[in-house]
Amino acid sequence: MNVETALNKLYSLHSFGIKLGLENISNFLEFIGNPQQHLKTFHIAGSNGKGSTSSFIASILMEFGNKVGLYTSPHFVKFNERIVINNNQIPDDYIAKFITEFVDYIDKNKLTFFEVTTAIAFKYFFEQNVNYAVIETGLGGRLDATNVLTPLAVVLTSISLEHTNILGNTISDIAGEKVAIIKNHSKVFTGKLPSEAEKVVEKRCNETNSTWYKIEDYINVKNELVELYTEEVEIDNWNIPLRGEYQKFNAALAGLVVSKTLLKNDFKPIMKGIENVIKNTGLQGRFEYYSKEPDIIFDSAHNPEGIENFLLEFQKDLSKYQKKVLLFGVMKDKSIKEMLLNLKNFFDEIHITEINYERSSKIDELQRIAGELNLKVIPEYDSIKFFESFKGEKRENCLVILGSMYLLGEIKSSLH
Repeated sequence: MNVETALNKLYSLHSFGIKLGLENISNFLEFIGNPQQHLKTFHIAGSNGKGSTSSFIASILMEFGNKVGLYTSPHFVKFNERIVINNNQIPDDYIAKFITEFVDYIDKNKLTFFEVTTAIAFKYFFEQNVNYAVIETGLGGRLDATNVLTPLAVVLTSISLEHTNILGNTISDIAGEKVAIIKNHSKVFTGKLPSEAEKVVEKRCNETNSTWYKIEDYINVKNELVELYTEEVEIDNWNIPLRGEYQKFNAALAGLVVSKTLLKNDFKPIMKGIENVIKNTGLQGRFEYYSKEPDIIFDSAHNPEGIENFLLEFQKDLSKYQKKVLLFGVMKDKSIKEMLLNLKNFFDEIHITEINYERSSKIDELQRIAGELNLKVIPEYDSIKFFESFKGEKRENCLVILGSMYLLGEIKSSLH
C-alpha cells in the first residue's frame, strides 16, 4: 500500500480509543524483534514541558555529535513529525512498508493508533542505528505504550491535574501513574513538582534503588536568569530561543539530564544544544509568532498549568496591544472551567471553536461552561476562516491561539 492508504489505516485505529496496558504493545514488539531492547533511551513524562524538554535533550545530544531519535506526540501538520532523527522526519515509504508488512497482525490484535506508532518509532530508530532515542510518553506513564523501556534516564518535567478521568483525581494519583516509568536503579530527574508529587517520586526511587536529581538542587535563579551548576558543568550565560520563564527551567533540566547521565563536562555543546533547539529538532508551537503587526501567536498550552505559564509571559506585552483576541479550542477531558477562568481577564474577546477530532469539546459545551462563569464568548464554526480574517486586523491588535495542539495543527495544516 502507498503512504496515504497506510496512514488512513493507521488513523482508523483511533476507533479503538485509548487502551491503556502493556500486553498488546509487548506482544507486538516481540513479534517484530524487540527493537526497543537495543536502544539507549531517555524516557520523558510530565503534564507540561515534556515536548520542549525532550527537544532540548535531543538537541544537546546532537551537539555532542550523536545520531538522535526523537519520538513525540501529537503532530501539528504531518504524521512524520512524530518520529525524527536529527530533525529528519521518518520517510513516507518506511511508514507504508511497516503498515503493509504488519497490517494482518494489527487487525487481528486490535492494536491502537499509539501502540502501532510507538512500535514504528522503536523499529525505525533501531534499524537506523541511532546512538540515543529520546522518547516522550503519550498519556500518564504506568500503562503507556512507551513503558516497555529500560532507559538510561527517566525525566518527570511537571505534574498537575490532567486526564483525571483516566489518571486519577489527585496530584498524588497522577504522580503515581507517571513515576511508574522509573525502573530499578534508574537515574531520575525532576523539574519543579508539587510537594505531594515529590513524596510519590521519593517513595518510588526508594523502592527501585534509583538516584534522584531534583532541578532545584542544581540551579540558581537570579532576576530572570536561571543558572545551572553541577559537578560536571557550570552554565550561567545561555541563549534560550523560546520565550517563557518555564522554558528556562526545561532547558536547565535537559542540561542536567545529559551532564549527569552521560557524565559530560563540556558545557559548550550543552549551551549550543539549547541555543539551536529549534534548528536541531523543528520544535514549534511554543509561544510561536506566526506573524507580527498584527501579532498572531500559537501556543501549545492545553491545561491550567500550561495556561498559567503562557500568561506569565504574555502579560509582559499586554500594554502594547490595543485589542487582545483569543481563539480557544480544547479537548473535552481537560479542566475547561479552570482554563477559561485563568484566561478571561487577559483578553478583550474570547472566540471558541471545536476541533475536528473525536475528543474535542463541542461549541455548545464550551458556551455552557462560559455561561457558568458569566463569560461572554463568540462561537467560530470555521477556525481557519477566522484566523485568515484576522491577518487584516490593525497592527496594534493581537490574536492568541491556544487550548490544544490539535487546534494549532488544524490551522498550521491550512498554511501548507
